[in-house]
Amino acid sequence: METATPINDLKVEVSNRQILSIALPITLAILIPQINMLVNSIFLGRLSEEALGNAGITGVFYLIFAVAGNGLNNAMQTVFSRYAGSGDSSVFKTILAQGIRISLQLAFVCILFTWFIAPYIMRYVADPAAYPQEMSFLKIRILGLPFLYLFQMGNAFFVSSLNSRLLMIGFIFEAGLNILLDYLLIFGHWGFPAMGFNGAAFASVISEMVGMIVVLLVLIGSGLKQKYGLLKNLAYNAVISKEIFKVSIPLVLQYLISVTTWLVFFLLIEARGVTAKAISNTMRNVFGLVGVFVWAFASTSNAMVSNLMGQKKEGKILEAITRITFWSFGFCLLNVSLLNLFPDMFFRLFGQDESFVKEGIPVIRIVSLGLLFMSVANVWLNGVTGTGKTKINLLIEVVAIVLYLLYTWYFMKYNYVSLAVAWSNEFIYWVTIFVMSFIYLRKGKWKTVP
Repeated sequence: METATPINDLKVEVSNRQILSIALPITLAILIPQINMLVNSIFLGRLSEEALGNAGITGVFYLIFAVAGNGLNNAMQTVFSRYAGSGDSSVFKTILAQGIRISLQLAFVCILFTWFIAPYIMRYVADPAAYPQEMSFLKIRILGLPFLYLFQMGNAFFVSSLNSRLLMIGFIFEAGLNILLDYLLIFGHWGFPAMGFNGAAFASVISEMVGMIVVLLVLIGSGLKQKYGLLKNLAYNAVISKEIFKVSIPLVLQYLISVTTWLVFFLLIEARGVTAKAISNTMRNVFGLVGVFVWAFASTSNAMVSNLMGQKKEGKILEAITRITFWSFGFCLLNVSLLNLFPDMFFRLFGQDESFVKEGIPVIRIVSLGLLFMSVANVWLNGVTGTGKTKINLLIEVVAIVLYLLYTWYFMKYNYVSLAVAWSNEFIYWVTIFVMSFIYLRKGKWKTVP
């Protein structure tokens, strides 16, 4: 097990080496579960086209709650990194303890919502034929949320303490087990029951629980738990909790609004038939696979900006974001180029026929362009997050979502041209995000040092 970064060496520098040292381990860590979700979709696609399509709706529904935790995770990373940049790591144990308390409370609320409120909502908006299968899956799947949130808390600490290499260990165990359990529980191999669609839900819950346990073992085995005095006291701390809430509430709302809007989009697609649903679920996998580099560099932007703010080196922040943007765009361009050279090979992974591939290729072209926009915009948006001005994040998100929904509603309900045109809504969303984030950061009103 790797040793922890020395406590007095937590200040970042603006250099390509520093950027890659943070981003590449995060990339590998995020890539592993995305491969896992891809394999999950491949298995469900071979089960039936209906199962592949339903996985899109249930996946986005669960993603709403997962990204609420991700909003909390990003807020934690911002707070951790600010203290790391200022050289005060003694507060780490208190920050992590309050994050654990808040995340478990949030998970409990989300579980209650899914079990007792979501059925009434889904009954009216989902396809009646798909509703029983989708709701049964979600009631199982949501039980993994507390484990996922705790897993995210540990990862926020790893990134902020410049130990992002340790991220990979938990992800490898979680994803590897999930793929194995998908194979065993969906189809009933090796004497296991064939649970079909629900087998994927049980596999994910068990894997998230194991992932959380592995992160705890890594904290102990790496010496980080002892070095920073982590997990010794989970008592409530009003000052740190208030700081976390101040940063996290706008972020959680931002993420919830964003993915809820995506759920609306998928529900509108549901009216376009099983094939449109299935193709759109494969697009979700494209976003997952190519987006790992974007999210890794976006997370790097958040961590580095927060750290530089803590160091009082705000004059270097725009330089750091610009450097990170070039890396993010370059990696994204490489990936979408490969995807567009061999799109038929990608679609055939899901075991569908030639007509499915033919309909899917125009969509993948549009989504690829959207990803390039995302590779730039997400870095700048997370730069705003790193300044701690998360109310601005929420404002940017609301404006982008309004434009996105207007565009989506028009091309899905009033003037439906094709699925590819419907997916071009990503351009509207990410261009708005970039323009507003860029203008805000360039104006410099976020600066604390004259």
